[in-house]
Amino acid sequence: MKNNLKTGDRVRLISMTDDPDPIAAGQLGTVVGVYPQSDWTQVDVDWDNGRSLMLSIPPDRVERLSPADNKN
Repeated sequence: MKNNLKTGDRVRLISMTDDPDPIAAGQLGTVVGVYPQSDWTQVDVDWDNGRSLMLSIPPDRVERLSPADNKN
């Protein structure tokens, strides 16, 4: 799967289905690493709630935020 995330991107979690202690949907975070595999991508995220948890895309789903979405 092709994904366009890169280090420094801000993301919002849509779903995390396979983790026993998942991040809640809607949580925001910052991508700190992207590691493409053959048919999936591992994405390391520092979440705003203080947790660091990697995503496996797919099945995990996030949306990249635009700079305008990041303004509080």
